[in-house]
Amino acid sequence: MKLYTSPGACSMADHIVLEWTGKPYTAQIVSREDRATPAFKKLNPAGAVPVLEDGDWSLTQNTAILNYIVDKFPDAKLGGDGTPKGRAEVNRWLGFLNSDMHPAFKPMFGTTDYLEDKATIGKTHDNARKQLRRLFERADAQLGKHNWIAGDHKSIADPYLFVMLRWAKGTKVDLSGLDNLKKFEQRMRADAGVQRVLKAEGMDQAQAA
Repeated sequence: MKLYTSPGACSMADHIVLEWTGKPYTAQIVSREDRATPAFKKLNPAGAVPVLEDGDWSLTQNTAILNYIVDKFPDAKLGGDGTPKGRAEVNRWLGFLNSDMHPAFKPMFGTTDYLEDKATIGKTHDNARKQLRRLFERADAQLGKHNWIAGDHKSIADPYLFVMLRWAKGTKVDLSGLDNLKKFEQRMRADAGVQRVLKAEGMDQAQAA
């Protein structure tokens, strides 16, 4: 099994989850330039990570890959408590991260640059930060009830939230007073698997993506 990932990208979530399975895999670090090549676009025409290869089959899209890893390695117990309700709870928070939080960063990653007006672009960034603050408040409230975002056991949703926190720091989203998120991040950074991934992707432990 082989994962294509870029340092600090959302594919870091898949990288961490593969580490948590304890099963053999390889991770190939690819740059933005690598992702634009014809060879990579054969794997994913969008030129994006993550891409997961399993034998002669490849899979794209973060949530699809994360759920595939859960089903491929059920003994890792990263998809909930084994009940339909537990799996749904994991996917509830995975959907929140993938569909609500992740896209909210897009203005700060250049999607509003076409406006070609510095002040207007700045307003889209400010609005994005306000929206993200509200989303992180929801995550903080959930973590006030549980150690992990989907409940009392870590799951495939937790590495995704960890990546979002790195992005938030890198884009100056206000996380002040969100103490449950701070404790969650500390738990993640103390995890040996997370530390191995940060090292493999060349990301300093203290660095925000």
